Amino acid sequence: MAEVTLAGVRKSYSELEVIHGVDLRIADGEFVVIVGPSGCGKSTLLRMIAGLERISAGEIMIGERVVNEVEPGDRDIAMVFQNYALYPHMSVYDNMAYGLKIRGMSKAEIEARVNVAAETLQLGDYLQRKPRQLSGGQRQRVAMGRAIVRQPSVFLFDEPLSNLDAKLRVQMRIEIKRLHRTFGVTSVYVTHDQVEAMTLADRLVVMNSGVAEHVGTPMEVYERPATTFVAGFIGSPSMNLIECQAVEGGKAVRLPSGETIALPNGGVPDHASGRVTLGIRPEHLSVVQERGPETFQVEVEIAEELGADTLVHGRLGDTPLTARLPGGRHIAAGASVLLDTRAELLHLFDSESGRRL
Repeated sequence: MAEVTLAGVRKSYSELEVIHGVDLRIADGEFVVIVGPSGCGKSTLLRMIAGLERISAGEIMIGERVVNEVEPGDRDIAMVFQNYALYPHMSVYDNMAYGLKIRGMSKAEIEARVNVAAETLQLGDYLQRKPRQLSGGQRQRVAMGRAIVRQPSVFLFDEPLSNLDAKLRVQMRIEIKRLHRTFGVTSVYVTHDQVEAMTLADRLVVMNSGVAEHVGTPMEVYERPATTFVAGFIGSPSMNLIECQAVEGGKAVRLPSGETIALPNGGVPDHASGRVTLGIRPEHLSVVQERGPETFQVEVEIAEELGADTLVHGRLGDTPLTARLPGGRHIAAGASVLLDTRAELLHLFDSESGRRL
């Protein structure tokens, strides 16, 4: 195992810079997930760690070795791709053993490693099957087994579950978490799926347009997002972001509907302008009957009854707003409801920079 360090890493294609100076230290045995929307640079960053993309500036270290000019095969890494990339004419056993054979490992050592990986991944009964005889989840387990038998210092995962259906994705998330607990190998995992990111990661790296906007534990990122981008990306449904005007000396904000609600912790900082962005997570809203310092009226457009939850979509003036309420309660479209939140659960951001206040 080894730690991975990125210092001022940049990537440019001609004059177009796509990775803007990423600094990151991944501890030995840590599971770090790089998450963000398509085109944010997360896969490019992973491929630079793997050596599949040359870096334009900065330094990448695996363990105590700078690997900027080291070939992928010499970096002591193993990579699992979105595409399983299995040899269709080979058995499961041969797919898992092939990399070890070309490295000249003894037959006994190969067999021992493959059998251990197959038992861990519950593939023991499938070793003589061809990939076409396996389900999607089994094929992905073979791809992971092929990486495990190499016993690398670092595992790299590039959206490995994207080709699976929703139920299999849940099962494979559990499988990957269990594997990491078993082997404890430093792992870097790329996904656009925030549920995967939140459930798998020791720490998250939230990427936006080539910038690592927030690095922290899943709950740190959820509870104190660094920017409006992070706030809107992490969480399902996403955080409500409402443009407001600071009033009462910054102790409250005026909503688009004209109502005011009180702010926590002394309100808007003195250095902030009068315009601020208020963040409210849908799950931190509740329906009440009486007005209070943090209540406001919302006109309901659609209510989605999902069983355990009901998602209420409405408008606060001209601003859309979503509330996640307990299930079992019918709220009709066109109704007006009074919503309440707790001041300590509100988030404030600078409207110009998008940074947390």
